[in-house]
Amino acid sequence: MIEIRGLNAFYSDSHILHGVDLTIATGARVALLGRNGAGKSTFLKSLTNAGPTTTGEIRWNGQNLAGTSSFERARLGMAFVPEDRRILSDLTVFENLKMAWSGLPPSKRMDSPEKVLAQFPMLVPIRDRAGGLLSGGQQQMLALARAAVANPSLMLLDEPTEGLAPVIVEQLVRDVLQICERSRCSMLLCEQSIWFSRRCTEFVHLIDSGCIVFSGTWEQFDRADDQRNRHLGVS
Repeated sequence: MIEIRGLNAFYSDSHILHGVDLTIATGARVALLGRNGAGKSTFLKSLTNAGPTTTGEIRWNGQNLAGTSSFERARLGMAFVPEDRRILSDLTVFENLKMAWSGLPPSKRMDSPEKVLAQFPMLVPIRDRAGGLLSGGQQQMLALARAAVANPSLMLLDEPTEGLAPVIVEQLVRDVLQICERSRCSMLLCEQSIWFSRRCTEFVHLIDSGCIVFSGTWEQFDRADDQRNRHLGVS
C-alpha cells in the first residue's frame, strides 16, 4: 500500500529523519516505537505533508506522492489522528463527525455520521456536548470516530494513549481494532506504550534519533534485548 524509501525530513536547518525505509502492506497493522523526540510525529507529518520539508520517496499503491497536498493525500485514504487530537471545540461531538463526513468526496461516504457514532458507546450520551468540554479520553474517542467517518485505507495514530486512564486505554484497543476491521484498513501506530502497541499491531519498528534501528515481528522484538535496552530503556 505505502512504501517509504530514503525519507529525510527537515524543519528549517534541523535534520530530523535520516533515510527512513518502511513499507506498510494492505491490511497490515504496524507500530513505530520510540522515545520522545525520536522522530515518530515527524514521520507521520511527513507522510501526510503536514509540516516538514522532505526528500526521498513516498509511494501510495505505486503512485509517487511528491507534490501532492495534505488534502489530496487525505482523499487517497490517509486518516491522521494527531497527538493533540485537533477537536473543533465550539462544535458538538456529532457536529465534529458531520464536519468530517461533509469534507469527503461522495465515493468515500460509506457509513453516515449517525452510524459511526453508534459504534462508539462512550460518545453516544454526549453527542450534543461541545468538543471543548470533553475529557481527554472523550476527545481521543472522538478523534478516532472522526477517522472512522473517513472510511480510511490507512489510519495514522500519533501517541493515542498519552495522558489517558488505563480503563480508557483498554477501550481504545477495542475501538482501534474495530475501525481496522470495519474499514479493512491498514494502520501505522506511533507510540511509547509497548502494551498498547502489542495489542493493536502485528509488526513493529523502532526509531531512534530519526533512524529505524529495528524492524520485525513482536516475537523478534521480544528477543531483541539489546535494541530494547539501548533505544527504549526497557527490559
